[in-house]
Amino acid sequence: MGKIISLVNQKGGVGKTTTSINLSASLAYLGKKVLLIDLDPQGNTTTGIGINKGDIENSIHEVLTGNCEITQAIVRTKYKNLYVLPATINLAGLDMELMEKSKTNQGFVKNAQLKQYLDPIKNLFNYIIIDCPPSLGLITTNALTASDSVIIPVQCEFFALEGITQLLNTIMLAQKNLNPNLDIEGVLLTMLDSRTLLGLEVVEDIRRFFKERVYNTIIPRLVKLTEAPSHGKPIIAYDPKHRATEAYINLAKEVIERNGNI
Repeated sequence: MGKIISLVNQKGGVGKTTTSINLSASLAYLGKKVLLIDLDPQGNTTTGIGINKGDIENSIHEVLTGNCEITQAIVRTKYKNLYVLPATINLAGLDMELMEKSKTNQGFVKNAQLKQYLDPIKNLFNYIIIDCPPSLGLITTNALTASDSVIIPVQCEFFALEGITQLLNTIMLAQKNLNPNLDIEGVLLTMLDSRTLLGLEVVEDIRRFFKERVYNTIIPRLVKLTEAPSHGKPIIAYDPKHRATEAYINLAKEVIERNGNI
C-alpha cells in the first residue's frame, strides 16, 4: 500500500523543495520506490532533480487538465527507484482553470482532481511525495485531498510559528470537508544555524508546540544544500558523505519507521 505525503507550508523559503527532493532521493536510496510530484508552478523541484524543462512533453498541468494520462507524464530519473511528475510555468493558471471548469460542469470537483489521477497509481509506489507551492490555494487543497498525510517544514528562525495557525486551520478544514483521513505526518525543523541561540530557542518552541510530531532529525543550514539543486542533483548524489546527506538519510529512516516500514 503506497503512502502519499505532501510537504506544506504557505511560507516560502522554509525548505519545502529542498526537502521534497532530498527526502525522495533518500527514500529511493533506502530501497523504496518513490514518485516525486512537483506541484509548484516555479518548477524548482523539476530542475533540482536534473530535468530540463525544455524536454518536458507532458507535465502535472496536462494531467490535471485531462490532456494526458498520468503515466504519460511520469519521468524516470537517473536515480534508481526515483520517478518525477514534473511541473512547468503552465501550472500557474491551474487555480483559475479549475474554478472556471467547476462553474460550467456541475459534477466537476475542483479540489479532488489530483486524487482522481493518483488513486489508480498509488500502489505502484511505496511513497508519493508532493512539493506544494507557498500558498493555500486550490493547488495545495488538491494536494491535501489526495494525501494521506502532510509534513510541515518549519524554519529555525524568528517568526517560525507565524502562519502556522492558519496552516493548521486549513489542514483541519481539509479533514472536515475533503479528506477525513488526512494526518500530520510530522514537523521538520529546517535551516538550523546551531551557532545562534535564537535557532536553538526556536527548536524548543516548536517541540513544545507540536510535541511528538516533531522529527528527531533537524536539517542544518548548509551551503551545499543550496548548491546541489543548481547542479540538478539531490545532496546524496552531489556529496554522498556530506552532513546534509546524513541528515536526509536519517529523516528518510524516521519516515519509514513511522509508517511501519512501508
